[in-house]
Amino acid sequence: MKRTCLLLSAAVGLALNASASDKPLLAVPGKVIYESKLDSAPSAPWKVAKGKWELVDGSWRGSEKPEDMHGAVTRLPNKLGDFVIEYELKFEGGKTTSLSINAVKDHMARIVISPKLVTIQRDDNDHDGPDKAVVFARIAADLKPGVWHKVRMEMVGDTMLGMVDDMIAYGSNELFTQDRMSPGFTVAGQSVDFRNLKITEATKNPEWDKVKATLPAPGSQMAAVPGPGAGKPAPKGKKKAE
Repeated sequence: MKRTCLLLSAAVGLALNASASDKPLLAVPGKVIYESKLDSAPSAPWKVAKGKWELVDGSWRGSEKPEDMHGAVTRLPNKLGDFVIEYELKFEGGKTTSLSINAVKDHMARIVISPKLVTIQRDDNDHDGPDKAVVFARIAADLKPGVWHKVRMEMVGDTMLGMVDDMIAYGSNELFTQDRMSPGFTVAGQSVDFRNLKITEATKNPEWDKVKATLPAPGSQMAAVPGPGAGKPAPKGKKKAE
């Protein structure tokens, strides 16, 4: 009897934890805009800008082509209002990948993911001008190759929120109130796999202020960039990102 009670308590605890993780954050998801398991060969409406995109073992694989001298890029031609994007990724040798949102001209926001670092940022929006990226968080990670990881981006009004597994950050910027265009994936190196993409309309969570109070403040998670120069701030160069 005691063992039965213990098992029941554990099951209830797991259910509560699962329920808590499913609670709305910045956004409440609504109507589905686009949904795909990404289990068939890449095709329209997707538009490949760079790299190789193919079906491998039932999911998409993006790989950089050395001759492109540029990361692999594929995008949907959608214009988005407030939204939630969710998908899964798996590193298969790739260096970095990102979920990227464009503005009408140039870039708007992205989640940049490497095996050792997750960066959530407002993008540089002019490249040749005075504008610079604004990093809301740079979080140390340990994303194992061959393991699926969950990614989520929410954008409502002037605020975006990004999640990779249990790593989370948010930030606000006036640029986010502009039209949001062409959500897409990028890959540097060879290769990264993708599956289970879902994009929905969204409305602001009425409890967002309470949720926000429990999250790390923008700029408070600023891990050093691994590799040469680790421990120093990330360079503020103007390298273009697709």
